[in-house]
Amino acid sequence: MEIKIGIRQAVRELTVETDASAADVEADFKAALTEGTLLALADEKGRRILVPASQITYLDLGQEKARPVGFGAL
Repeated sequence: MEIKIGIRQAVRELTVETDASAADVEADFKAALTEGTLLALADEKGRRILVPASQITYLDLGQEKARPVGFGAL
């Protein structure tokens, strides 16, 4: 799933491809925001991304499953 993160005082958004579900990311964000800690995400390659939850202006949680492209049987 693709997640776009808007960060305060940053011109560009941060884009992360992760295997986590939208519900998991939302719960992690709410917990980090409540506790005043970092939002920790793991991308598809196993890297960890840490963002201060207080600096996040928005989260765009994309589709969990990519749409098929092209011609062919499903």
